[in-house]
Amino acid sequence: MPGTIDTDKRSTLGLIGLSERAPPANIEAEQALLGAILANNKAYERISDFLSHEHFALAAHGKIFAAAARLIERGQLANAVTLKSWFENTGELEEVGGPPYLAQLVAAMVGIINAADYGRVIFDSYLRRQLIDVGEEVVNRAYGMEPQADARAQLEMAEQSLFDLATSGRAEGDFVSFETALARAADAAERAFRLEGHVSGITTGLRDLDAKLGGLQNSDLVILAGRPGMGKTALAMKIAFSAAKAAHEEAEAAAGEGEGRRRERKTVAVFSLEMSADQLATRLVAEQTRISSDRIRRGDIAQKDFDRFVLATQQLYQLPLFIDDTPALSISALRTRARRLKRKEGLGLIVVDYLQLLRPPLGERPENRVLEISAITQGLKALAKELAVPVLALSQLSRAVESREDKRPQLSDLRESGTIEQDADVVIFLYRDEYYLAGRKPKETQFPEPGKLEDAITKWQEQMDKVHNVAEIIIAKQRHGPTGTVEAYFEGEFTAFGNLDRHHADADMG
Repeated sequence: MPGTIDTDKRSTLGLIGLSERAPPANIEAEQALLGAILANNKAYERISDFLSHEHFALAAHGKIFAAAARLIERGQLANAVTLKSWFENTGELEEVGGPPYLAQLVAAMVGIINAADYGRVIFDSYLRRQLIDVGEEVVNRAYGMEPQADARAQLEMAEQSLFDLATSGRAEGDFVSFETALARAADAAERAFRLEGHVSGITTGLRDLDAKLGGLQNSDLVILAGRPGMGKTALAMKIAFSAAKAAHEEAEAAAGEGEGRRRERKTVAVFSLEMSADQLATRLVAEQTRISSDRIRRGDIAQKDFDRFVLATQQLYQLPLFIDDTPALSISALRTRARRLKRKEGLGLIVVDYLQLLRPPLGERPENRVLEISAITQGLKALAKELAVPVLALSQLSRAVESREDKRPQLSDLRESGTIEQDADVVIFLYRDEYYLAGRKPKETQFPEPGKLEDAITKWQEQMDKVHNVAEIIIAKQRHGPTGTVEAYFEGEFTAFGNLDRHHADADMG
């Protein structure tokens, strides 16, 4: 009959097909919400930030909601009369039940004060229907409907689908009053003031770098870039170790004060797509024991060195540091594992070595490498914001650096630099003049005249002495603070970074 909708035949109006059990839906809530909107357009403001037309079980209700939303957002009135005219123009008046059904919806209105509650009920039913769809897709894939996807790929696809569903249309987002924002800023400033070194974020373990950055800040994407051989992984592990050590000491202090259970642990997650977990662990032990990782691997150590090795491993064993060395990890899998770790162990910092080895989200096939890297960096930034932790991602630099006389990196040297530079909150370059200068030692063929070679070697040696064990950490971009360069001490034998003290020609490797 014109002007009515048979709610028992929902499949004809776009509802997921009925089987033995009807999919979750609350038609009465949909009618009440639409009636509230048509009676008073202010009801739309209560649900517009999380509800859309696709969330309605009845396709007709979805069309009515979409039309009302279009009119309201244009600043026009949306009621039974204006919607009748709208649907007459689109030729869909009979599909939405005709004028009688629009009038019936207005009569179904209970009150706009309950509009948000109706919206949440509708959205909850939508999520349940989507969960059913995801479950059916998982079952079909497992039965071999998509033979090109192996079991592990299917697991990642299922996790990605659930994550997308969990993060879609979140209703909890809202404005934060300036008063609240000021209170949070004041709390952060007070913590920084009271902490030794005035570091408000996660410590990097390097005094001068912390002074510039204030530590690594929550929700920030920090890019650490450099050419091969500069020590990117060594610096990243220095930061990871320092953060884990600080978290362990903080947890012990809190436990001593009886606050251990009230404070969330701040573990450090390292996603190493290039080196194995064993190799990274060996590096950390080498740094702490002052025994080269090469000697440790070959077993070329004396008994006293081995005793130091055992003691260091016992101390490092207590650190809240987790390493995932799965190769070719997708950004969706990384996100799932990070969320799982935060839920189980707590989380304070994520390190990714390195972002060019990550794969884009499952199901996405970007047209080119730039779009692929864009999807990855956007995913890392979203992860930093979602989990409210800093994400430190290592990045390679283009070969353009090698063609310049001054090989200090610039933002334009970032591979696919547009997307990385845009998404990053902080961009740090690592540069060691000693690395390049070592390859420029004067040769006899360059100076055939007697005495010239000795003078050139003497000058070269003086330059080498100035830059020996010195690394430049160049802060090329920082949204919240100054840019500039700080120096650090670097020992290649132990792949270790420390604080540089030029006044005393010494280094603090703590």
